[in-house]
Amino acid sequence: MEAALQLIHEYFIPFLVVLGAVVFVHEYGHYWAAKQCGVKVESFSIGFGPELVGWNDKHGTRWKICLLPLGGYVKMYGDADPASSPDEKALHQMTPTDRERAFFYKSVNKRALIVFAGPAANFLFSLLVLCVLFTVEGQPYTPPVVAKLVPGEASEQAGLQLEDKILSINGVGVERFEDIQRLIRLNRGEPVLLNVQRAGTTFSINMTPKVGEMKDRFGNTHLVGRIGIGSGKMDIKKMEPHQALGRAVHEIWYLCTGTLTALGQMIAGTRSAEELGGALRIAQMSGDMAKKADIPTFVWFIAVISVNLGFINLFPIPLLDGGHLVFYGIEKVRGKPLPLKIQEVAMRAGMLMVLGLMLFATWNDLVHLKVIDFITSMFS
Repeated sequence: MEAALQLIHEYFIPFLVVLGAVVFVHEYGHYWAAKQCGVKVESFSIGFGPELVGWNDKHGTRWKICLLPLGGYVKMYGDADPASSPDEKALHQMTPTDRERAFFYKSVNKRALIVFAGPAANFLFSLLVLCVLFTVEGQPYTPPVVAKLVPGEASEQAGLQLEDKILSINGVGVERFEDIQRLIRLNRGEPVLLNVQRAGTTFSINMTPKVGEMKDRFGNTHLVGRIGIGSGKMDIKKMEPHQALGRAVHEIWYLCTGTLTALGQMIAGTRSAEELGGALRIAQMSGDMAKKADIPTFVWFIAVISVNLGFINLFPIPLLDGGHLVFYGIEKVRGKPLPLKIQEVAMRAGMLMVLGLMLFATWNDLVHLKVIDFITSMFS
């Protein structure tokens, strides 16, 4: 019992804080846009399943917290379910006044705006958080200069020297040594082109990062690219607001492109799909952050999760916001929406895809947390 309470305190509560914050931001984006477009919002839910606590506001919206804290939804007038599937029977029975408040009867542009507002809210929230952190707390900064060379590694073999300044990698500019690490880690065994400055002269070097293991701050082991260079002294660099804004945009862009690169490598088979994590991995990371990190770092972690939630929701998969946007794009071109039966079939396929990914990610989490090893050992 004591161990269970400790797990709840150390991992479950931080997980609720992290996921609750980013889900609220996402759903509030939908809610705010719906209200601006004159759509009646019937319920605003954090979590799924049975309601734990809730209240009605003066506009008739039911705000509630539900049992399963794995997401949330905004149910609008005319929706049959939290996935915004149209309630055909209710739609046909609506009066002209009712239709003015129904999501389904709004123009395609307004429906697209309402759907896009959820991911947009996640990006804006992260942008604001990162701007404040970089202005108030600063960001770790190390000059992109080679301070150490590991004998026999790709950098030495390619001719890099101490005090060389790396300007870009594969055409992507670098401002900090941390940028070099990020870009190289994504390129495992794949040739990269470095633009280097040495004694006032600029030239290019080709090299192929080797594959090595890296442990992150949570103790997770990852296979990453490495070229065998080390950095100098790290400093904390505070920024002016306009500099912080630019840096925050850069960080968000990197997170999104890095996610696409990693997914592409998984599909191509050059990166293991075992790295794909789910709710349990987020819970572990949330708990570790809460225990080992300071408040600014924990807030930074929330911003990172918010970017990921917003970005993944834009994937063109039915059931996700991106899937809805694809439907509205087709409707815009056709001049009329796809038949409801086709949308229904697509939604079911999207649900199966999302559930499949969730199950796969949960299996990876159980393996990563050695739960599967523990269960196997009980029967061997």
